[in-house]
Amino acid sequence: MKTTASYLRITALLVIAIILMELTIDSGDNWVIVEYPVTWAILAIILLFAIAIEVSVASLKSVLYKSLDPEAQERYNVSEKARKDNQFVWLKNTYAKLLSNKPIEQEHEIILDHNYDGIRELDNDLPSWWLYGFYISIIFAGIYLAKYHVFDGTSQTEEFEIEMAEAKAAVEEYKRTAPDLIDANSVELLTEASDLNAGKQIFVQKCAACHKADGGGGIGPNLADEYWILGGGISNVFHTVSEGGRAGKGMVAWKTELKPTQIAQVSSYVLSLRGTTPADPKEAQGDLWTETDVEVEATE
Repeated sequence: MKTTASYLRITALLVIAIILMELTIDSGDNWVIVEYPVTWAILAIILLFAIAIEVSVASLKSVLYKSLDPEAQERYNVSEKARKDNQFVWLKNTYAKLLSNKPIEQEHEIILDHNYDGIRELDNDLPSWWLYGFYISIIFAGIYLAKYHVFDGTSQTEEFEIEMAEAKAAVEEYKRTAPDLIDANSVELLTEASDLNAGKQIFVQKCAACHKADGGGGIGPNLADEYWILGGGISNVFHTVSEGGRAGKGMVAWKTELKPTQIAQVSSYVLSLRGTTPADPKEAQGDLWTETDVEVEATE
């Protein structure tokens, strides 16, 4: 089996098989060979099948070659040698042109008179690839000079400042939309039933012991009235749940146990209790809070 050619054919066959599977099988964002391990078995079968064909063809050629008479074998060998010599002729010629070297038979045309202890020097041209690269660098330098030093193009400092501003905006947008990177400044009131139900479950597990299950208040204040000790509104409630209440006598900080998404859910549920009628409400504590106060608080 001719190793190099066989390897190339087998590799091409496997690549085509993978591409076809990618085009025909929906694997989402992953590669089909990652999403569906069974495809590895399919590729293994294709590989074995291809190897078997290559071995069979090579064996058949060997048998046919041995069945030829010596004269026919010699003709075959000559034709094979000619075929190999003609393979990639264009590539070999291109490579020779890029090097700009004279073949050995023509070196006498470019040999110099210098002679150093029998060592002679050839006057070869610079390789074409080097010359072209040098010319391109000169053209690029001219364009660069004109753009940044003649026509006042954006300097490196200005480009850095622009990219930093874009990166900062991208980070802020990511923080705003990433559910577990929200904070008191970026949190928004959640109104979906799924979020409120999740907040209610957290409230029952973590908060009801101090505020009662209906929010009427016990050790903690009444959450159903319009009065707040540390400020109402989603931002203040989120901050209170996350960082805790008043030092020494307030609620503990829940940020070590709850994710920002969960804090947003339970804070939204707490605000949904406003205006309800608990069974045994505790007297009002703190200051009366209105939506105007939320806007003033947000701008301070």
